[in-house]
Amino acid sequence: MLTYFNNLDQTILFFIQTNFHIPILNKVMILSTVAGNMGFIWILSSLLLLINKKTRYIGMVTLGALILSTIMGEGILKHIIQRPRPYVDFPSIHLLAGKSTTYSFPSGHTTTSFAAAYVLTKYLKKFSLIIWIVAITIAFSRVYLFMHYPSDIVAGIVLGLICGKVILYVYEHKIKNKLMM
Repeated sequence: MLTYFNNLDQTILFFIQTNFHIPILNKVMILSTVAGNMGFIWILSSLLLLINKKTRYIGMVTLGALILSTIMGEGILKHIIQRPRPYVDFPSIHLLAGKSTTYSFPSGHTTTSFAAAYVLTKYLKKFSLIIWIVAITIAFSRVYLFMHYPSDIVAGIVLGLICGKVILYVYEHKIKNKLMM
């Protein structure tokens, strides 16, 4: 069963490598990955929300989701699973972006993007489409740039959504009630 999933991962990864790469998309994917580095775009969004008193709560909840997703993905799961990145397994592939020093599973860019997107779209419904496009593009860029296997992305999506949901629950049912007392 594991062999099947590894083969599927590799098939999808190499399909993207051989069929999707064009100069303009290369630039978009590099920019997307840079925006997702260390959760930059999501941290910046959170900080901008913290400035305004009306949106401060949304910024706090989003930062909470980013912290939880980083702890779970980068701090715990990557060190337990220790999956090598695709470019380690296939060193002959020309990379468009610099190598990472961390493990592959789950994708940290994807985990933080989906955790933040889950929270942000709960409160900023009119921006939902833009938020999800950014999160999905960041996630796809990681496979496109040969930094992650597709299963790393799927795991990042699931973990990010779980972290977003947990943080929303904690803030709405535990912290918000204490702030109102």
